[in-house]
Amino acid sequence: MKIKLILSPMSCFWRALCIGLLCTQPAVAGEIVIDDSQLLVSFDTSSGAVLRFENKGTHWAVEGTPRLGASFELDLLPDDHKPDAILGKNQAAFAVEKISGQSARLQWKNLVDEHGHVLPITLTVCASVVGKALNFQADIENDSSVMIESVKFPFLGDLNRAPDRAPLTVSHMWYGNLSSQEVSKSPTVMSRQSLFCLIQSPKEGVCVEMKNPTQPYLVDFMFRPQDSVKQSSVGRRVEFFARHFIYLHPHSSAPLAPIALECYDGDWHAGVDIYKKWRTSWFKEPSIPAWIKQVNSWQQLQIDSPVQDHRVPYTNLIFYANQCAKNGVGAIQLVGWNHWGQDGGDPAQDTEPGLGSWTQLHDFIHQSQEMGVKIILFAKLNWADLTTEWYSNELYKYECTDPDGKMYEQGGYSYYTPAELAGYEMHRRAVMDFQDPAYRDVATAEFKKTLALGSAGWLWDEVCHHASVLYSWSPNHGYDPPGYIYGGDMPLERQLWAAADQVNTNFLFSGEGPEDWLMQYVPCSYFRITADSIPVCRYLDPQAPLVVAVTGFNDREKLNLCLLDRYIIEYEPYDFKGFLEDFPMTLAYGKQIDALRRKYADYIWFGTFKDTLGASVNSNGSIRYAVYQAHNGKRAVVLINTESSKIITASVKLPNSGRLMTATPENPGLAPTNGTLKINPRSAVVVMEQ
Repeated sequence: MKIKLILSPMSCFWRALCIGLLCTQPAVAGEIVIDDSQLLVSFDTSSGAVLRFENKGTHWAVEGTPRLGASFELDLLPDDHKPDAILGKNQAAFAVEKISGQSARLQWKNLVDEHGHVLPITLTVCASVVGKALNFQADIENDSSVMIESVKFPFLGDLNRAPDRAPLTVSHMWYGNLSSQEVSKSPTVMSRQSLFCLIQSPKEGVCVEMKNPTQPYLVDFMFRPQDSVKQSSVGRRVEFFARHFIYLHPHSSAPLAPIALECYDGDWHAGVDIYKKWRTSWFKEPSIPAWIKQVNSWQQLQIDSPVQDHRVPYTNLIFYANQCAKNGVGAIQLVGWNHWGQDGGDPAQDTEPGLGSWTQLHDFIHQSQEMGVKIILFAKLNWADLTTEWYSNELYKYECTDPDGKMYEQGGYSYYTPAELAGYEMHRRAVMDFQDPAYRDVATAEFKKTLALGSAGWLWDEVCHHASVLYSWSPNHGYDPPGYIYGGDMPLERQLWAAADQVNTNFLFSGEGPEDWLMQYVPCSYFRITADSIPVCRYLDPQAPLVVAVTGFNDREKLNLCLLDRYIIEYEPYDFKGFLEDFPMTLAYGKQIDALRRKYADYIWFGTFKDTLGASVNSNGSIRYAVYQAHNGKRAVVLINTESSKIITASVKLPNSGRLMTATPENPGLAPTNGTLKINPRSAVVVMEQ
């Protein structure tokens, strides 16, 4: 199996140079150092292990104990399926040499596995220091008769705390949030198909990036606590490594995805800034319709479920659209419109006879959009419903299978009936293989049925995952098994975009919590938030259309967060089964927020979101705030009082500010302020610089 990565010409140059010059005698024991003014890294010349990795500016020795330095590990898949591994600590390096003061070449050959067998496997690495970043580019040649399952590299044997000795946390992107946990609590794996993770101390951190956004295979980031406390420089020792699930076949070779570890000063914003800068080099800004760029709000409405309750016939949908038009809500996300209802019949996108005819749904969509209410059709293509004849007769051919050839299953959902809630009589589903070109054609044909109905867009539910399936071992899907399922996401999306462009170049692609790399093709993201959600997607892209559910009957908390972080409001009365006017208090406050956003759009809609950067706020209670900067340089601060009953006094400080004015959703007119203001419970204030 050959795995191809997109590399820059300079990357290819270094790789060729490393491989060409490494035919030398093994280096003598000792240490080589590569460094510049900001970073120092050293390698053991006998083992190739990382001995030191230090941020010179802060004196953080990220690799804490040289005697615990590590190099790599390989996990093997022999034909007899008995676990086997190659541990770097048991290998002698063939060569460890400096290319320059900032770069080195490392190589290991003829590796010895845990059973004492010498295997003709070669790992070649180029390491370089640039600024505060330690970059690794590696190739692996497998001339053995066994498959290499994964490569753990780079590898730190003792992930040390920063000089402040505070516990380290690790964060990654998932479902619109920056999820975090302490690294030493338990074995921790951070990925969820995120291209980076942040190793964070209160005042500094390390951003670890997998620097290939094409998803050639899975790379995750693992923190492995060790039981012996005495071995560690500070508390419980933690090993860190990037784990490349490369599944390299015998007698083949491949490059590993480049990995960078870059130190930074500050909190998570500074770490995400590193990723954000690299993101501009490959992220292709998608074309989105003009209407979604403006202040807008949605309603989600389910009209049928897997138990076929046929709640709202197509002919009754116009009453919901009329309420939306009356209240200035510009879109309906329509759920359960397709045959077998929500979470039934997938991936079929035919209409449901129990709700009416195809023509009735088509005509409603046209009528609704004529009155200014866009229809966004909810759908999903990840699964095949096991209860359908279509699955039994055809779709089984495209399913993901495990190493024994057995089908992977997604268990379905329990919503309504006692049998469902007891865990049976659900619509269980096969997980479809997006790496299979034949299935991509099936999915595209179903998607075209959605296009034919004339909707303004669609929302791909569960686009963020393939259940627990990462690889498929199916032998008939056009690749040497196993194939990385997420590697098929972007090819399928490109195929769907091509189909949409033939019908409507302004068609909106939206989905549930897509990974950041997928937002090139699913630019509108819908997700749910909590009070402590971190707005990392908004920080990455100030103008991305991000839609957030609002569910409560007086849900000022979620609405205030929508104002704070520039989220599009999606109203979901009665768990998206009711009329818009079923929760009048939520609707009234949401309308006030959107009116405020329209009035001061230059600040809090079209301005650049900076989260908490650029202002300071002192208060006598629980306050959240966010800073925006308009195109003319003027700033605004949105503040929300998260207390349930306490009036809070807050003081806002903007460096070198002009005259300050305030406005609220309830009182949108400008009022002067000296920066100190009172905020009512469950309420919001916007402070703007004039």
